[in-house]
Amino acid sequence: MDQKVSPATLDARSLPAVTEAAFAALGPAFFTRLSPQPVPAPYWVARSPDMARELGWAEDWWRPDAALELFSGNRLPAGSRPLASVYSGHQFGVWAGQLGDGRAILLGETRDRNDQALEVQLKGSGLTPYSRMGDGRAVLRSSIREFLCSEALHGLGIPTTRALCLTGSDLPVRRETLETAAVVTRLAPSFIRFGHFEHFSHHGLPEPLRQLTDFVIDHHYPDCRAAANPPAALLEAVTRRTAALMAQWQAVGFSHGVMNTDNMSILGLTIDYGPFQFLDGFDPGHIPNHSDHEGRYAFGRQPAVARWNLFALGQALLPLIGAEDATLAALEPYLGVFEAEYARCLAAKLGFAQASGRTTELAQGLLQLMATEHTDYTLAWRALSRHMAGGPQEDLRAHFIDQAALGAWLGDYQALARQAGAEHSPEHMLRTNPAFVLRNYMAEEAIEKAKLKDLSVLQALHAVLTRPFDEQPEHATWAGLPPDWASRITLSCSS
Repeated sequence: MDQKVSPATLDARSLPAVTEAAFAALGPAFFTRLSPQPVPAPYWVARSPDMARELGWAEDWWRPDAALELFSGNRLPAGSRPLASVYSGHQFGVWAGQLGDGRAILLGETRDRNDQALEVQLKGSGLTPYSRMGDGRAVLRSSIREFLCSEALHGLGIPTTRALCLTGSDLPVRRETLETAAVVTRLAPSFIRFGHFEHFSHHGLPEPLRQLTDFVIDHHYPDCRAAANPPAALLEAVTRRTAALMAQWQAVGFSHGVMNTDNMSILGLTIDYGPFQFLDGFDPGHIPNHSDHEGRYAFGRQPAVARWNLFALGQALLPLIGAEDATLAALEPYLGVFEAEYARCLAAKLGFAQASGRTTELAQGLLQLMATEHTDYTLAWRALSRHMAGGPQEDLRAHFIDQAALGAWLGDYQALARQAGAEHSPEHMLRTNPAFVLRNYMAEEAIEKAKLKDLSVLQALHAVLTRPFDEQPEHATWAGLPPDWASRITLSCSS
């Protein structure tokens, strides 16, 4: 599988060398060494100036031809010894056996401006030993969605893997139809998933399981080392991070679509963008993935699914934790952390500095009204924010049918806001409830233009999503209701 490619040494002023990933020290039981497979005639599709700035790279880092070759998988950066890692996992609640980086290759790691190590991974870079029946490629459609959504969630302040750039090639790739290839360069402190732990536990390999656990503690959760039971402390820390992430997803109306255990980050990051969707009309039962026939990953089920996945991680760590009681104790904080963080998020959406039983009751009342009428989730919250900041009430009322119910709710809400005084801030609401999210139709518009090599919509949309809380009147269309055809968009795991 080792594909020979020519090394490229880029100008150090433009792009630092990539060093071997710390993950490689775990040894060959954890990965296979191989290089990306080249693509013909690559071209730039998108780049993230924000991510490049966080890396401390020059603005024109992408201009050398070697940069395009590198981030298309056609050359290797100096210091890179690429690899693909093995993991397993539960898919749709069923044990799927060995999985792994079937279309992703870890080039190594670089460091950001704060000297934090970030792994650099190419997604769509060719066959690996873990591709199973796949071709190891990603298509332009799905790659644009991942690039835009990972940067959009970052703009919203939600933990996520990041995207540095996206390249394309006219190399044909067969999915439901014939499409063209693309490669996303994504970064994260680690791409380790729950499924990495499941792999070694399921196969009865306690020593690699211990190695992996020690590695994650030492590199990412060092405070757990001093605990009486470090593996249990790790499980509790991951539980808390995951619970907080779920609260943020629910608060912004983000539906991941395929929350398999191999798509769950050990760092509590949003990872592996496929059939995701930001809600249009609010429907807790909405299923974004048409492959999800039983609705396992419906929007309203996400917190419960994450808890199920954490129990799978706990089962994998049980041989190291040593006792079922200690494992259950490490998982026990999930519900409390989720409920507290979700209550905090809802209070912030209403403009309150602190959550209380009353703010939660008010938020749930509004959500119930929105669910009954399938009110547009993003627009309703933003309209409420504008109204509380002095905008006309008519703009808010335009989003609801039952005016009497809205009026009664609004009266109770405004009374609590007056009572809170300085503890209530309409300005905070405008910094919490975005004007822009990545709706599916917006991504489709960018994709259709990009297929014709017109990248203008993609570039404009990317720029808008990096400032989701700003009004940006020149892009007011993207801050309005989706077109009628948006409801006919279908997404699957290949999306």
